Amino acid sequence: MAAAPVKPLVAIVGTTGTGKSDLAVEIARRFNGEILNGDAMQLYQGLPIITNKITQDEMKGIPHHLLGCIGLEEGTWTVGRFVNKALGVIDEIRSRGKLPILVGGTHYYTQSLLFKDTLPDEALPSTNEDGRRQFPILDEPTGVILEKLKEVDPVMADRWHPNERRKIQRSLEIYLKTGKPASQIYDEQRLKRELSPSAPNSDPKGERTNDAGLRSPTLVLWVHASKEVLYPRLDSRVDKMLDRGLLAEVETLTNFRTSCEAQTGQTVDQSRGIWVSIGYKEFLDYQTALTGRSASRLDLANTKTAAIEKTQAGTRQYAKRQVRWIQIKLLNALINVGHGNNIFLLDGTDLSKWESQVIQPANDITNRFLLGQPLPDAAELSRTAREMLTPKRDYDLAQRPDLWQKRVCEACGTVAVTENDWNLHIKSRAHRRAVGAKKKQDNVKASSRPVKAPREDLVDVLESYMENFPDDERMS
Repeated sequence: MAAAPVKPLVAIVGTTGTGKSDLAVEIARRFNGEILNGDAMQLYQGLPIITNKITQDEMKGIPHHLLGCIGLEEGTWTVGRFVNKALGVIDEIRSRGKLPILVGGTHYYTQSLLFKDTLPDEALPSTNEDGRRQFPILDEPTGVILEKLKEVDPVMADRWHPNERRKIQRSLEIYLKTGKPASQIYDEQRLKRELSPSAPNSDPKGERTNDAGLRSPTLVLWVHASKEVLYPRLDSRVDKMLDRGLLAEVETLTNFRTSCEAQTGQTVDQSRGIWVSIGYKEFLDYQTALTGRSASRLDLANTKTAAIEKTQAGTRQYAKRQVRWIQIKLLNALINVGHGNNIFLLDGTDLSKWESQVIQPANDITNRFLLGQPLPDAAELSRTAREMLTPKRDYDLAQRPDLWQKRVCEACGTVAVTENDWNLHIKSRAHRRAVGAKKKQDNVKASSRPVKAPREDLVDVLESYMENFPDDERMS
């Protein structure tokens, strides 16, 4: 029997609404653990409804860390700041002889904490001691930032869509902080992995191994539910949020923003941080209509219905992105360092079977992991596990800049970032109609109005793009 792992870590991942927090508490009670929050929105103080925080009763006496630890006036932590804080908390938990258990839906945070190979500049401050940004150009219009990025890092500039301000901004910030283009840093990290003394080797399952891997021996438990069951569950949760006082939290945030803007004379950036939490911006119009008291009952009802539908749609889309991150990024990252057999999917679709299909197998797997015993075959736990634990491709496109290729359709104006995006677009009916319209316009050489290309294909292109570069909007 192999030796028990030294300084083990259990990470629980999955979409919102699958019961990750409940499982974390059960694991902590069974194995003398403490829980570390890995959700970007739950870092903020207060707002338990919008951020879906676990309640004191649900904690069952288990200590929770990095939960409600920053003020509303603070921006969301960079991944580097989160990792530094989390590593300190993990050391404290271990010093008490306890098992650290990471749980949260911000999988970018989770993956950066689990793996050693993260950008070195993340921990560097973005502002000076007086609170001003170190690099004022990052506050310029997106076009200005993109032009500067094209100068210093054309590879990264060509990767991003021109409207992706945060990603363009981040890539330039990496250069400004380190003096190195982000694309060069990514290449250096890739070469480090490939040239590691143990790479590219294979274990008996054919998985690549690599020394530059996990920070600690890690067990990953993925709590999953089929979308046919999960989506209605998430939809009904919005009604429960309203019953628990969602609008009061929307009002709290709105009043806080108004107060900040009055004090500083500057508009609060609502494109990041707590302001992008699902359930806030979607209900602003309804809250305004309520407080204005001039809208009719019918108008109020319609506005409320629209707000509920927007919140439900946003939550479903977020859950979809979370699954994509696990399947595209986390799975490949684990496989590439030889730990693809350390992630287990637990099917929480049927809540009436929660004990037998989630709690019991999680306890058994965790016990084996902590004792150093052989782990079961993850694919044999369920049919869903066999399907979901197979990566959609054997590489993470984000780590393959040689495959990045941005093209702009002259007929439609659509921007495609990958070959797959481009193929989807040029095969679409909208593209063919736009090409036909352009030819007709060129032939007549005159038109009172410019021909506007149909854009029905944008949904397909966006879906493909999200599979290649999934982004966690709530993390910002």
